Amino acid sequence: MIRIWTMAFAALLALAAPPAFAQQPAREPSAQAVEQLRHVIGTWDATTEFIGPDGTVTYTGEGQYRFEWVVPDRIVSGVSTIPALDQISAILFFVRPGRGEIEMASVGGDGHLWRMIGPDDSETRTTPNTGMADGSTMMLRFTRSDVTPDSFRSRMEISTDGGETWRPGNRQRFTRAPAG
Repeated sequence: MIRIWTMAFAALLALAAPPAFAQQPAREPSAQAVEQLRHVIGTWDATTEFIGPDGTVTYTGEGQYRFEWVVPDRIVSGVSTIPALDQISAILFFVRPGRGEIEMASVGGDGHLWRMIGPDDSETRTTPNTGMADGSTMMLRFTRSDVTPDSFRSRMEISTDGGETWRPGNRQRFTRAPAG
């Protein structure tokens, strides 16, 4: 009987004790990181120019991005669509104040998850070296520029040599969609 009580007491202590993996109180994200998240909230019309290996534009597509808060000043969710290509992607932006990073994750209909990570004081995010279905590897680098309250540009670059060299992949122009 004492053994049962001892085991019950030990189990109770285990439940009451904070787990080793408990979250630490979050530090505040940088002002620049919060401003980047706040800026994208809303609906954006986007023109995407896909660029071939030779540097020429191979296709131009019109689409739309919609972003909303999941957790204010911390996490943003979004959806990207390019109707002419029957393309839709889910997007998640979030800040990591403890690491000084912003991460963007995107997954499309093909189920491939892209994770783009960068310093929270920068407009550039880079993916890890990612294995592709054909056995090759690829990295992507995204840089946002020319930011105004109602527009911005984004450039995606591709590396197939672990980030030693980069070539253009696409260019995007975003304008805030009219309300309504």
